[in-house]
Formats: sequence, structure tokens, C-alpha cells
Amino acid sequence: MTHDLFSPTSLGNLELPNRMVMAPMSRSRAMDGGIPSQLMVEHYRHRATAGLIISESAPVSQQGVGYPNTPGIFTPQQTAGWLRVMNSVRSQGGHMFAQLQHCGRISHPSHQEDGALPVAPSALKPSGFAFTAAGYKEFETPRQLEASEIADVVEQFRHAAENARNAGFDGVEVHGANGYLIDQFLRDGTNKRTDAYGGNIEKRMRFLQEVLDAVMTVFPAERVGLKLSPENSFNDMSDSSPQEHFEAIVAAIADRGLGYLHIAEASMDTSGYIEDAPKSMDYGKLRALFQGAYIANNGYSKDRAEAAIQSGDADLVAFGAPFLANPDLVRRFRDGLPLNTIDKSTFYMGGETGYNDYPFASADLPSAA
Repeated sequence: MTHDLFSPTSLGNLELPNRMVMAPMSRSRAMDGGIPSQLMVEHYRHRATAGLIISESAPVSQQGVGYPNTPGIFTPQQTAGWLRVMNSVRSQGGHMFAQLQHCGRISHPSHQEDGALPVAPSALKPSGFAFTAAGYKEFETPRQLEASEIADVVEQFRHAAENARNAGFDGVEVHGANGYLIDQFLRDGTNKRTDAYGGNIEKRMRFLQEVLDAVMTVFPAERVGLKLSPENSFNDMSDSSPQEHFEAIVAAIADRGLGYLHIAEASMDTSGYIEDAPKSMDYGKLRALFQGAYIANNGYSKDRAEAAIQSGDADLVAFGAPFLANPDLVRRFRDGLPLNTIDKSTFYMGGETGYNDYPFASADLPSAA
């Protein structure tokens, strides 16, 4: 049977109306204390026609925060805020997973309790600048996590998954991509440890495996997804052999029964994923190794996405900026309607502008939750 973007599909026992995924997009619209705002309630409700929404990155602890005004998922107040978001999405028949994130070294002391240094697998300073409430500041050299501390970080993910369940999310996505803490452990450019969490790829993936174990005590495997970005250099990342190493990673988690594998194909620049970015990896091999659904992500147009679905190269396709600028993207793609123009200058400026003011193709807005 030939499928297209608008064919229904399933993740375990979760029935999705189409194969269009709203990609996770941090937009710094949370309130003080990392509490999801009313702006976010409206933003996600308007986009609930996506087959699946993956939330913007939700830090699993204060230690995991890397940007200002990002919505956490580690306090009761944050959990209550996410519940308001989820009630709104459900009112429109939508489905949503929470993306669980720990920024690791891509943080800054201004985000940490008592101005502490960010933590990382190894004390390697990333090039570039951290985004803080006071503007951009140079990254600082992180503190290497002691082996005895890693269990506490794993527990942060488990606790966040528990909060996500209490907030009504359909599932969770473990953020193992884009240069954040799990990715820092996975890649040999950032993991120089010589203990049980560093060295060969089996040791470097131990932290990921422990996080998955912990999260899967809260959600069944079919309601857990994993995001990876094998060749993404964003956040000063590198790996000596991404094809070899990420084939080993995917093979190692392939029999866990995870709901999906979400792959950021190729690399990205500081403004987001690049349409038709050159790829140095064979992602088909990762897709063939994995037993669950494969979500492709990286600047896909409607035509590229249709081709990937019809050829079987992907089960679902994630769209980022197109969903930001077009709350009714599913309808626009299905009916061949023109898209709104994306204004990148408003991505992180806060407020309604560039967030909830993109028009629908008609005046018919989703009803309030």
C-alpha cells in the first residue's frame, strides 16, 4: 500500500491522523520560573492538526537549563502549566509528546543555581556564545560530571517523565541530539572520559541507555521516542566516525520497542535546519536498523516529504519553521495553499509577534479550550 503525508498511522496504540510532525522548536515564550505561558497554550492549540506535536525542549532540571524563558518540566508549577497546554491540544483532538532536555555544557552560570558551572561528560569549553537574559556571553569551561553524579542526572530525566505523564502528555521524546548533554556523551569529540561512560562507543552510549531505562519505568516503550543528530555540528559538535558510531547506537536500542527514532539528517546552522543540506551519511542504514517508526527531519519541503513517505524512507516527517509560520500547515499542504512568509528575526523576541500572529488561511480559528 502506498502512503502519503496525509495517511493515518500509529505509534503503538496511539492513532495519528496524518504523518506530519510538528518539530520541537524552542521559542523562549515561557513565564518566569520556566512556567508554560498562555501564549504557549494558544500556540500549540492552533497547531493541533499535526499528526503529532513534539514540544519545544523542556529542561529536566535547573541544572539542565541552557536558555532564558524556556519551559521546564521539573517543578509542580511547570507541570501545571504543561497540563494547560495539553488540555488545549486535546480539545482539538491533537497528540503531543514532551521533549526532555538537559543542555549540559551548552548552558551558562547565569542559568545555574548559585552561579555554578554547567556540567558535561568532559571539561571541554565549546566555542561560541551562550544566550542569557543579559544577552550573549562566551561559554565557560564546564565541570566534568563525576561518575557518582550521573545517577542523579538520570533521575532528573525519570522525574521529568513522571511530570510529563502527570501533565497529560501522550509520551516523551528523549533529546539525544544537537549538542546537548546526551549527545555530548555519545560523540567522541566531546566525550574524553576514561571510565565506564567514555572510551568506545558502547561506553559512550551507557548514559543514554540508563536514561532510556529510567524513562521507560514511567511510559511504556511505545510512548518513548529518541532524537539523534549524527552529523550535526551545531553547538561545536564533532565525531570521528558518525556513520559507524550511530549505526552502533541505533542497533543497540533497536530492540527496545521505542515508538520512534527521530533523526536530524545532515547539519544545521544557527538559524535552523537547511533545506536540501548536503549529507555525508547514509541515513537509510539507520532507518533499516530500527524496528519502530522513523521520523525524518531537516528542511523537508512538502515534495521531499511526500517522496520520503511514498518510498518508505520515512514513516513520518517533521517540519519546524513551516509549522511556526503556518498554524494550519496540514490544510495548506493538503489543499495546495500558499504559505506564510517566515520572519526569522522574531523567533526569540518574546510576545505574540512572530509566534501567535501568523494568520490561518481562513478566518476559522480553533475554538478556545
